Amino acid sequence: MSNMIPGLNSLPGIGNAANSTLNPGQPDGSFSGLLSDALQQVNQLNSSADQKVGSLLQGREPDMASVMIAVEKADVAFQLMMQVRNKIVSAYQDIEKMQF
Repeated sequence: MSNMIPGLNSLPGIGNAANSTLNPGQPDGSFSGLLSDALQQVNQLNSSADQKVGSLLQGREPDMASVMIAVEKADVAFQLMMQVRNKIVSAYQDIEKMQF
């Protein structure tokens, strides 16, 4: 899956999360564990972006480019996580509609 979207492996943890299902030596390779790890990494990117924006506003961060990159990384990671959530909800609704 991660090979289908260019640059996806460059997001922290996204490439690692996809590879951890292939490596049985990884701790907690369960689906819920992968989602939890991905959520934590998205939260970490968001916190890092918030800190950089705060530093920029206080005048401690002179490099606007690094702040914008951090904000964009957090935004892309959040959008990706929302798309994953939408797919999970859609799959759940499809399963719910099935008759056994």
